[in-house]
Amino acid sequence: MNLKTSDFDYELPKELIAQNPIEKREFCKMMVLDKKSKTIENRHFFNILDYLKKGDILILNDTKVYPARIITKRTTGAKIEVFLLNPTNKINQWEALTKNAKRVKENEILNVADDFQIKIIEKKPAENENEIPKYIVELIFEGENVYEILNKYGSIPLPPYISREATKEDTTNYQTVFAKNIGSAACPTAGLHFTNELLDKIKKKGVEIAYITLNVGLGTFMPVKTENIEEHSMHYESFEIPTETEKLINEKKGSIIAVGTTVLRCLEATYQKNGKIIATKDKTNIFIYPPYKIKSIDKLITNFHLPKSTLVMLVSAFAGKDFIFEAYQKAIEEKYRFFSYGDCMLIY
Repeated sequence: MNLKTSDFDYELPKELIAQNPIEKREFCKMMVLDKKSKTIENRHFFNILDYLKKGDILILNDTKVYPARIITKRTTGAKIEVFLLNPTNKINQWEALTKNAKRVKENEILNVADDFQIKIIEKKPAENENEIPKYIVELIFEGENVYEILNKYGSIPLPPYISREATKEDTTNYQTVFAKNIGSAACPTAGLHFTNELLDKIKKKGVEIAYITLNVGLGTFMPVKTENIEEHSMHYESFEIPTETEKLINEKKGSIIAVGTTVLRCLEATYQKNGKIIATKDKTNIFIYPPYKIKSIDKLITNFHLPKSTLVMLVSAFAGKDFIFEAYQKAIEEKYRFFSYGDCMLIY
């Protein structure tokens, strides 16, 4: 099977790209895909209870999004946007993306506020055509907790296909209700549909709820630019599987349901490396696309993904490319809402 990147393209009307979340998270549409019978149902997310059984293990990514987008000023008054990706191994130094920074020089200090500046340490050229040039920056601030200063001056990094500025409401809306471990530059959006009330109902049904932490990087959402899929270089993402999650999975009595592609990548990378799920802290750049066979999970809850992205390739590996694209076409006809703030699908 010699699939190309263009095989994973599709036309999406712009009006179907969700710009805002719906008022009640669990009332989003949920398309249900049965891989064996190749049938498709249209439901709502609160119907997820109908597809979960006692003994099933629902696995959530409890990573928390930090306010990664910072607006700075040069001494000339020019505004420069700095997008913090992840901390390096040096104190207060981060890898970052920038906007309007062509004239910015190394060692230049950009001002945010009296108690917060960002120093440009180094510009890193792109290693290949898939990459965007990045910067190493140093955060200069008063106090010891970097996230306190980011909460004060940063904003939630909404994806580029949401064509509006982030609001205070996004601070809550673009965060799962179970977010705990801060470290993501983007939200694991399949988890956005859960409420605390729905999670309580799931537990009462006898479903076990387990957690992993995978810090989502921007590379997850980047389109693949090489026509030959095998030439695409995946970014690394760090993750942790706790002991309780290892124990639940290895004593499993029912289905393992991954909530989101981040959970799937974490579990599959660990399974691929160790032949089973173990408690670990690791990082992965696993790239999953057809005809790869996924072994670590039984069911997947996921949103609708960007054309030509690694994520639409991943779900195609799980459910079959033709079936996924049939479902996407039906979703367009049924006016499903796409991407981060959009509707979702359950694949089993």
